[in-house]
Formats: sequence, structure tokens, C-alpha cells
Amino acid sequence: MNAHEIKHTPDDERRLREHLQSLKLTAFLDNYSTAAQQAGEKQWGYTHFLGQLAEAEVNARNDRCVQRRIKLARFPVVKTLDNFDWDWPKKINRLQVQQLFALSFIKDCANVIFLAGVGLGKTHLSTALAYQACLKGYTVLFASAIDIVNTLSAACTTGRLKTELKKYLKPDILVMDELGYLPVDKKGADLLFQVISQRYEHGPIILTTNKQFKKWPEIFSNDSTLTSAVLDRLLHHAETIVIEGKSYRMKDTIEE
Repeated sequence: MNAHEIKHTPDDERRLREHLQSLKLTAFLDNYSTAAQQAGEKQWGYTHFLGQLAEAEVNARNDRCVQRRIKLARFPVVKTLDNFDWDWPKKINRLQVQQLFALSFIKDCANVIFLAGVGLGKTHLSTALAYQACLKGYTVLFASAIDIVNTLSAACTTGRLKTELKKYLKPDILVMDELGYLPVDKKGADLLFQVISQRYEHGPIILTTNKQFKKWPEIFSNDSTLTSAVLDRLLHHAETIVIEGKSYRMKDTIEE
């Protein structure tokens, strides 16, 4: 297929562009002219020419899907594993964390719990892990524990609890951040239990907390029965990553 053998009229090109726009083949539309020129110069066969355009379309659609999943995840800030400072925590099982990024916990419906004090990177790692899941085709929702409580509490008063609850049950992964930073009342504890129990063995939770498990009754309105039920469901299938050390946000002050 030589360049001088390719014949088309302005009307041919107009119809082609109209059809591509109608079919929403935007990458095909953006690339066909350049690809046609390359086909003539490099003597591509028709199948190779169409294959190049189809590949560009697939890649563009995949990129759009990834960006859509990232947007819907509502990450406060996008984080990756590459920019995590492994040298700062006094204690962290690096291999255990890195193995999580194979994402096998998702298919196993296993939870991931990052347990650490303030400023040790548990939200960074939970966000990076969820972001990796977005890249691999999984849906994610990021929310703080107190935001979940407030949203569901408000929904109770307007008769929309079932609808709002679905938002936390539908994604492949729920990131529940900062459980334990603020105590919740009995109603809030019951609402968090509903989220955790209904996701149990259906979809994993990536959870961050600053409190050891023995102190969790303090989170759940000192209801030891409810706390036991929560822990039973969270820890039945779970990986717990314990991080110890001093706050990274105080790093400069500490070093001085």
C-alpha cells in the first residue's frame, strides 16, 4: 500500500469523520490521518493499519475509565507507594505491605488494617493501595469514619438510609480512614456496624486507625458487645499492618 495508491475525496473524509463522531471513536478520529500517512510510508497492510487505530482507541478508553474511577474514589490526595519514606517508621513490615499491592486481598474479600499513631503514613499507604486498585480496574470509595457516620445519620432523619448505605456497599473497596480519632455515639456505632457487617465477605475494607484493638470499645460508645461483633467481622479475613515511630509531620522539628 504505497502513498500514491491511496485515493480519497474530501467527501470521503467528511463521511468518515461523521461516522467516527457518531460512534464516539474519539481516539480513532484523532489518529486516523497520521496512521494513514504512516501506513503509506511504511507499507502497512490494511489489518495492521486498523489494528493500530483499534489499539489507540482501546488505550484511550482504558485511560478514561481509570481517570473516572480515580475521580469517583474521592481521594483527598493521590498517593503512591513509590513516594513513601520507608526509613522513617521505627517499625514496619515492608515486605508485608509490598505484597498487598498484588491485590489478592480483593478477590479474597479480606480486609486490610493499618494501625499506627499520628503521622506515620497509614493514610498514605491506604490511599496508595486503593489507587493501585483503581489502576487495575477496581472501584473504590474513600471516606473518613466520622464522615460515614455523619452522612448515614443525616440519611436516617430523611428516610434515605438504605440509599446512602448502598454508596458504601457498592464499591469493590471501601477505604475507611481515621477510625478512632473521634468517638461516636451509640447510633453512630450502630451505623458503622451496618457498613462493616454488610461488606463482610462481600467486599474488602481498607481501614486506618490509631487505636489498638483492645481500646476499640472507646470508639464504639463503650459497647463491648458491639465492639466484639465489629472486630469479629473485620479480623476474620484481614491483614493488619502495625507501624511504630514518631510523626513524620514532626520530622524537621525532631531532627533539629
